[in-house]
Amino acid sequence: MNRSVCIVSGGMDSATALASAIASGKEAIGVHFDYRQRVERKEREAFNALCDHYEIRSRLIIDLGFFKTIGASALTDRSIAVPLDFGAGVPVTYVPFRNGIFLSIAAAIAEKEGASEIVIGAVEEDSSGYPDCRERFLRAMENAIDLGAKEETKISIVAPLIRLSKKEIVQEALKLGVPLRLTWSCYQNEDKACGECESCRLRLKGFDLLGETDPIEYDRR
Repeated sequence: MNRSVCIVSGGMDSATALASAIASGKEAIGVHFDYRQRVERKEREAFNALCDHYEIRSRLIIDLGFFKTIGASALTDRSIAVPLDFGAGVPVTYVPFRNGIFLSIAAAIAEKEGASEIVIGAVEEDSSGYPDCRERFLRAMENAIDLGAKEETKISIVAPLIRLSKKEIVQEALKLGVPLRLTWSCYQNEDKACGECESCRLRLKGFDLLGETDPIEYDRR
């Protein structure tokens, strides 16, 4: 039961959450989702690079192409522009109930593999404000998993970054020795990060506040 199903997008947050699980002595099972996001190829590349770095043998890449059919997000619908500013409310980069679906699939994997926890790099404190990144949502999903799984199955949802600021996440990543050069956070580019989308700006904010330099290349910085 000393196993963790780690949801790894390939971004800085999920990589740091993965490193935290490994540092705690857990055997990591890496899980990545392709859902026709704009940077699908780059995120998959980052996932595999991180798994190679941490010598994770058990890894799954799961196709969730139906997210593009559902649409309603700038990440899966190219007719919706990725916003370059921070507006009020939930941004158009929100993918409807994405983490709920990710966690449900991860729960199935965890039950099959006999893992005791699901690790996710969700952040509530200093983030885009996605409703499925809230701590109370994760606790509700944990309860649902408990109700829907076999009686002997006990799976916790672990979100080690949930209350951290981006500065604290960068600090934690550096402390854990996360290979941040292998990670990718940009919402719209797959060669050089744009440096302008909300995800890039939140990431850069963490490095800037800590006085550190982000090791990935940016098109505009």
